[in-house]
Amino acid sequence: MTIKCTNKVALIGTGFVGSSYAFALLNQGIAHELVMIDMNKEKADGDARDLNHGLAFASPMKIHAGDYSDCHDADIVVITAGANQKSGETRLDLVGKNITIFKSIVEQVMASGFNGIFLVATNPVDILTYATWKFSGLPKERVIGSGTILDTARLRYLVGEHFDIDTRNIHAYIMGEHGDTEFPVWSHTTVGASHLSELVDMNKENVQNKLDDIFINVRDAAYHIIERKGATYYGIAMGLARITKAIFNNENSILTVSSLLEGEYDQEDLYIGVPAIINREGIRKVVELPLNDKEQRQFDHSARTLKAVMNKAFAETK
Repeated sequence: MTIKCTNKVALIGTGFVGSSYAFALLNQGIAHELVMIDMNKEKADGDARDLNHGLAFASPMKIHAGDYSDCHDADIVVITAGANQKSGETRLDLVGKNITIFKSIVEQVMASGFNGIFLVATNPVDILTYATWKFSGLPKERVIGSGTILDTARLRYLVGEHFDIDTRNIHAYIMGEHGDTEFPVWSHTTVGASHLSELVDMNKENVQNKLDDIFINVRDAAYHIIERKGATYYGIAMGLARITKAIFNNENSILTVSSLLEGEYDQEDLYIGVPAIINREGIRKVVELPLNDKEQRQFDHSARTLKAVMNKAFAETK
C-alpha cells in the first residue's frame, strides 16, 4: 500500500533563490515532498540529485525534478522563476519582462488541477503576486507574496546589532513596496520589552540619526549585495522557508508578506507588504497597525507608486 505524502511543495525556478530555498527546506525538514521545475530540466534534475545526497544527514523527504503536471496535488507552488535584478536596476524595472513570464507559468500550473497556495518571490514581488492572483482565479488568501519579510529581517538584524540584542528579540516591521518606497514602522518597534521611543528619548539625536542610517542600509541592501556578488538569495530563501513552515504547521504567525488589501490602510485592489496572520489556509487576516501620520503618508506614497507601475504594465500586456 502506498501512503500519500503530505506537505508537498512544487518549486518553479531552480536558480540561485530557488535552489537556496530547496536547501533550506531540506535542512529544516519542512516539507515531505519537493518537486523541482525549471525550463532547464537538466539543472532541475542536477539540483534534485545533489539534494538527495544530503538526505542521510536530514529528515526523510522525497525530492525529484518534474514538470507542471506535478503541481496538481501540491500544497504550495513557490515561484522564483523570472528575470533577475541586475546592477543599476530597480525591482520595478523588471515588471514588463516578468508579467509575461508569469502568465505562462500560472496558466500551466492551473491547467494541472492545482488548488493549493501560491507563494511568489520573483520581483517586483507585489505586482507579480497581484498578477498571480488575477491569472489563477484563486481566493486572495491563497496567493501570497514574500513581500517585505526579508526587509523586516534586515531591519531586525541591524537594530539588534546596534543595541547588542539578539535579533529574535527585536520586533519591528518594514511595510509597503518591496523596493525603494518601503518604510520602517518605528512607532511599533520594540527592543526586548522596551519600546523604541523610550530608547530614542534617552539619547535622541544620536540614536535617531543611527536609526535613519539603519533604514537606508535596509532599503539599499540588495543593491550593495548585487554589486558585490551579483545576486541576493540566502536571505530570501530563508524567508520563503519561514512562510512555508508557518503554512504547513498552521502557526497563525504574523509575517510581513504581500497581501491583497480590500480597504485596510485605506487601500484597495493592491498587493503590498503588510503584517498578516499566516496559517494552513494561507493569509488568515491582514493585521492593520495604527500608523502615525508620517507612516501613513509613506504607505500611501508606496501604494501609489506600485499602482502606477502596475496599471501601466497590465495595460501594455493586454
